[in-house]
Amino acid sequence: MVTASPPILGVVGGGQLGRMMAEAASPLGVELVVLDPTPDCPASAVAREQIVGDFDDEEAIRTLAEMADALTFEIELADPDVLEAVEEEYGVPVHPDPATLRMIQDKLVQKRALKERGIPVPEFRPVDGRDDLLSAGEKFGYPMMLKARKGGYDGRGNVPVESPDDVTDALAEVSGELMVEEFVPFERELSVIAVKGDDEIATFPVGENIHEDEILRETIVPARAPESVPERAEEVARDVLSVLSGRGVYGIELFEHADGEISVNEIAPRPHNSGHYTIEGALTSQFEQHVRGVLGYPLGATDLRSPVVMSNILGDVEESQPADLAGVDEVLSTPGASFHWYGKREVRPLRKMGHVTLVGESLAGDSPTDSVSTDDLLANARSLTDSVTFQ
Repeated sequence: MVTASPPILGVVGGGQLGRMMAEAASPLGVELVVLDPTPDCPASAVAREQIVGDFDDEEAIRTLAEMADALTFEIELADPDVLEAVEEEYGVPVHPDPATLRMIQDKLVQKRALKERGIPVPEFRPVDGRDDLLSAGEKFGYPMMLKARKGGYDGRGNVPVESPDDVTDALAEVSGELMVEEFVPFERELSVIAVKGDDEIATFPVGENIHEDEILRETIVPARAPESVPERAEEVARDVLSVLSGRGVYGIELFEHADGEISVNEIAPRPHNSGHYTIEGALTSQFEQHVRGVLGYPLGATDLRSPVVMSNILGDVEESQPADLAGVDEVLSTPGASFHWYGKREVRPLRKMGHVTLVGESLAGDSPTDSVSTDDLLANARSLTDSVTFQ
């Protein structure tokens, strides 16, 4: 229930997701305090305050809990044990549930939980050395995907194993506890941004994701798939929500198989890169939905305003350097295009620095851009993104 007193939402993590969450919270009268180890982190420019500390710094999280009416996180490196402890000690609700975070942090535990509930996932098994990986190759065939169970993101911690000859090198590339999955010869990579509120759930339209080197480059909505595929994807996403506890937004990554069946790749217990299109493309953004969900407010409408493409701006440099941006004018002068800069002071190779959103003919009949096909919309969005460079 919305109260007259402006609530304070404490967020573990102050990167671009925290920044966009703070931007979405402000019109609701909600203020953010973020905890992040990087001084002047991206979210600090729009949040009420930043606490400088590691994501698992118990004293810093206690300070955050003392200031906040509710806690959430925008990064999986938050410590679920500490979050559980401060929830009990301070009586400050934490959403999504720390138990959900704990389960999602370990990809093997995550897959086991989904499989136990009958949710389709690729075949998988734990790996404890060379013999295990070779045995998996005999069962799954090649290629297959070796994954670090914890800490991987944007392709880091994922290594394709093309043949038995690659086993030794693959094991040398990743460290810690490992798992392996069969390779899914998918037609498309899809995602559903889903949200759990107070006794209600909602899903946004299914997005089609284009990856390169395991990094998301573009999201296209509606997905270019037969009508039955998004219907099945939403059905699977709602089944996934039944496994997860706690309010807020969940990014659910999926594979579309050749026969139209859907399987779950991974889950993020927070707003997701593939949901950035919702800022301009949907009636309510994923960031506003997360704030609404965590605080127990009624959820907003998830209808699509228009066909839309989101394209990531990645670091196009060979080594780290100050982030001196160029080429933004073309984006800003294009009807229907929106530019989002994340406020990162340093650009690194393939680091996510911002994104461009391009909307097409609206579903209501208004046309901010010329009526174009989805393929043309994608090509135009790519061209705009390519115009943004770092000097």
